[in-house]
Amino acid sequence: MNRQMKRMMQRQGQVGEDGAPAVQKRPQQQRPAPKPASQRTKPRDFLREVRAELRKVAWPTRAETVSYSVVVLVTLILFMGMILLLDLGFAKAILIIFKQQ
Repeated sequence: MNRQMKRMMQRQGQVGEDGAPAVQKRPQQQRPAPKPASQRTKPRDFLREVRAELRKVAWPTRAETVSYSVVVLVTLILFMGMILLLDLGFAKAILIIFKQQ
């Protein structure tokens, strides 16, 4: 390790003046104390804040909602058909296997 690296590490607090690794203390994380009843948000204020936040949401347009719904329904129908075919195929295979015994 060269002098430049040592100086940089000393500035960052990673090593002490003598070059030994510095012991770093972990900051104590304290839980915030609960607010007293007088400072709590009132239900009316809470609903007003919720309404303000909901105005910021980027809601999908009617066309987007319809197109997404169509995609979901088509996918659902395809999977239902695939499962139906697999179920019929397995049922036929089991009937063939057990009839031969």
